[in-house]
Amino acid sequence: MTTLSQRPRRALVIFAVLAVFLPGGCRESGNGPTLPAAGSAISGSGSHSYSTAFPEAENPISESGNWISGSGGGRSSSAAHSKYGGRLWGDVQTTAGFAFGVDEPTEFGDPSAILTGSWGPTQTATAKVRVIKAPVGDCCHEVELRLRSTIRDGSITGYEAYCSVMPNHRYCHIARWNGPNGSYWNFEPAVKTLSLADGDIMKATATGTNPTVITLYRNGEQILQAIDTGAPGNGFAGYGPWTSGNPGIGFFDNHDDNWKDFGFSEFSATDVEQK
Repeated sequence: MTTLSQRPRRALVIFAVLAVFLPGGCRESGNGPTLPAAGSAISGSGSHSYSTAFPEAENPISESGNWISGSGGGRSSSAAHSKYGGRLWGDVQTTAGFAFGVDEPTEFGDPSAILTGSWGPTQTATAKVRVIKAPVGDCCHEVELRLRSTIRDGSITGYEAYCSVMPNHRYCHIARWNGPNGSYWNFEPAVKTLSLADGDIMKATATGTNPTVITLYRNGEQILQAIDTGAPGNGFAGYGPWTSGNPGIGFFDNHDDNWKDFGFSEFSATDVEQK
């Protein structure tokens, strides 16, 4: 998700939210904090966590039923969406060590995947960015972390923290997904001086209930923070604040079909508060 100035489908509306930006340029080297060991799921009393290095080739991602796909889980049964075959959002696919988008069946259909299971509301999602070939040309190409997200018939709700992977189109945002396809709100002004590079560690957290606080980090440094009170925004009625749902990932590419050029090589999530 981004703004009208960056891609035609979005318009930025700024409301009464908290936004924090700590300046920083595009990272030239990929050295950053390391992620937990990949390929494991851990659950216990009052805690839930998952980590993966995407070891299998799957389309869409499943990892033994641990993921819900945007296309299947969010497929609409409404006759109004028959022209898309009911598909409103795309899927995430994997090859060994790499997760990336499949397609966008609609103008607002970011490829999406969230974890299954019952997750607590205090969530952290972390991913290692993989850029095989830096996208060029027109905007936009993005990597996304999802928090407190729910995918159901014709609806995706939750929060998205995302950044460009285009050195010539730099920005990051935090957005609320309201449910219906295309109903979203960017909480804060674009960070036009920041994009993510190969090897960067992207982390997002969600804490609190009303308000909900969403924070985005790059390589351990906080770059954005926003507060959701459920207020209206971007021309839509008030939704949320979302207090439940699951972590996940997503991507965006409205300029070409070069999905395999960028994505994530590792991902982890937990609902245990991290100090």
